[in-house]
Amino acid sequence: MAKTREFLDRMHPLFAKGGKFEKYYAVYEMVDTFFYSPPDVTRGAPHVRDGIDLKRVMIYVWLAVMPAMLVGCWNIGFQANSAMAELGMTSVDGWRGALLELFGNSYNPNSVLDNFFHGFAYFLPVYMTTFIVGGIWEVIFAAVRNHEVNEGFFVTSILFSLTLPPTIPLWMVALGVSFGVVIGKEVFGGTGKNFLNPALTGRAFLYFAYPAAMSGDAVWTAVDGWTGATPLGMAALGGVSAITDSGMTWMQTFMGQLPGSIGEASTLAILIGGAFLVITGVANWRIILGVFLGMVATATLMNAVGSADNPMTSMPWYWHLSIGGFAFGMMFMATDPVSASMTNAGRYAFGALIGFMTILIRVINPAFPEGIMLAILFANIFAPLIDYAVVNANIKRRRNRLAAAQPAA
Repeated sequence: MAKTREFLDRMHPLFAKGGKFEKYYAVYEMVDTFFYSPPDVTRGAPHVRDGIDLKRVMIYVWLAVMPAMLVGCWNIGFQANSAMAELGMTSVDGWRGALLELFGNSYNPNSVLDNFFHGFAYFLPVYMTTFIVGGIWEVIFAAVRNHEVNEGFFVTSILFSLTLPPTIPLWMVALGVSFGVVIGKEVFGGTGKNFLNPALTGRAFLYFAYPAAMSGDAVWTAVDGWTGATPLGMAALGGVSAITDSGMTWMQTFMGQLPGSIGEASTLAILIGGAFLVITGVANWRIILGVFLGMVATATLMNAVGSADNPMTSMPWYWHLSIGGFAFGMMFMATDPVSASMTNAGRYAFGALIGFMTILIRVINPAFPEGIMLAILFANIFAPLIDYAVVNANIKRRRNRLAAAQPAA
């Protein structure tokens, strides 16, 4: 590492102001801070000082999504290997099949490693495409603005990748992450200035631009010629009974043994990662509690109202929790500190709005059975208004208290 430091120090004059590669200082700074902590230290007002920096926050989020990613890779392979066994297939065509056979990987659905590596062969290209294309956009904007390349994209890249179906074409991945990074973040000034979650913005763009590739029955299981709806898709047509009639139990959906997006399958793994974020102070528990209670209250209300024509109205809250992307959105997307409400009271309202809107979209609008993504983007837009109302209410309350404390003239 000493030689790396020496090499970077030797290169610094070339990229510093007046150097030959001055325009590319952002790239130099990105490489330098990847290996070493930046030397800049804030010592006085008005800056807020804390024991945790942006880089560490991003690393914590990375670690938090690892359980969901690992279980997601296993689940993709499990779904594919199970389908192959039913179809009588013994191998996979293309580079994935050649690579898996090179390392002696078979397609046994009862083998944890076989399932994991088969699923990983689908996740890795999606993530690498996201990372490379999105990273290029980050570097371009940083170089043009002469800003540093910050670590925010590491989180955007992994969250965006985990919300995608395993069979999505890679050119769509590149297009989606480009839209999310450029339109969802960079046009507003970059990390810390965006009011929309960039990962969700990219996901929403793909959802509306290419609905067949993002929500059809054939996109969830990575086997050609095999189709299978997600539990949420089944519920939209026939309620909970449609899911249970297919042989799937609530526990299977909670553990992550169901067709779905790469990282949204296992509610248990997501809750474990989310608990880590709450304990480390990265995610605010008030938002999570607000989303959960908003979902439970709205789902219970729908159960009470009921409708013979809409089987989704009878779905209990615990099924809403374990299917679709609700848990993933509640733990990793709604808690984005940039696009969420900043005030404590506002965080409860912000979360409750997401929970309410998610159930409303899932139950009332059968065209969009997955409501959490749209609900979070909707709440992102209202977050500044919620904070404004909370701050004004505090000002009014203190003004009234002061007026009451002053003696009458």
